[in-house]
Amino acid sequence: MSTYVIGDPQGCAASFDALLERVAFDPRGDRVWVVGDLVNRGPDSLGVLRQIIALGQSATVVLGNHDLHLLAVSAGVRESGRGDTLDAVLAAPDADALLAWLRRRPMAHRECVAGIDVLMVHAGVLPGWTTDDTMRHAAELEVALRADDWRDTLASLFGNQPDRWSDTLTGLDRLRMIVNALTRVRYCSDDDRIDFKAKDAPAAIGAHFPPPPAGYRAWFDNETRRTRGSLVVFGHWSTLGVMVRDDVIALDSGCVWGGSLTAIRLEDRALFQIACPQASRPG
Repeated sequence: MSTYVIGDPQGCAASFDALLERVAFDPRGDRVWVVGDLVNRGPDSLGVLRQIIALGQSATVVLGNHDLHLLAVSAGVRESGRGDTLDAVLAAPDADALLAWLRRRPMAHRECVAGIDVLMVHAGVLPGWTTDDTMRHAAELEVALRADDWRDTLASLFGNQPDRWSDTLTGLDRLRMIVNALTRVRYCSDDDRIDFKAKDAPAAIGAHFPPPPAGYRAWFDNETRRTRGSLVVFGHWSTLGVMVRDDVIALDSGCVWGGSLTAIRLEDRALFQIACPQASRPG
């Protein structure tokens, strides 16, 4: 049995299918994890959803910011944006079933694989959170998204405030901070404050990138980070690309921008990639 983790598909169904073929994925014994952003910007978000749902129990996904955006648009609490490619999902005859399935996906997944404690999230975690904290906060958000008033919750989840975590946060402010940490974070300070503007990778990754905002570091390089005892697997940060370290694995290699779709086999860290045609332009 092998466990493959795949970076952000973002509606690139043909590439997703080709990558499963590349790894000779067998749903009878293998498992596939997807780090979120199943949909949007690519040409076939409907296809990606149906492919993953068809994999049944062999597939595990966490929600990304584009997945939450789709849910908010479907609920009528957010407008479609320029460049969105969600119409086919919203118009599908089985749209209600697809969206109900998506809304019930976890915000974080934790499992021991090959003797290693692995935590999968879409974007990252705050330095002050332990792995246990992350799972507990993810569960808070999951309960809210599965409740009868989920539309009201979604209507209030989008925004940049508060930008710093505190255990004293309550209500929608607390949920908004949790969702931003799990699905949007790139740079944050040692005291759990998120910068929402910088999207370039750290200069150490690519010399042509500017330095991070003053007082901020890539979330995984904060010296105070309390999840170092787990292997954190994430996507979201396409300019960062693929990065494999003992403590973190980044897998968004920009498939929708004409990069590649990447999978890693957790048991031996083998990488597999499929070159992708450009489906959208950054910006």
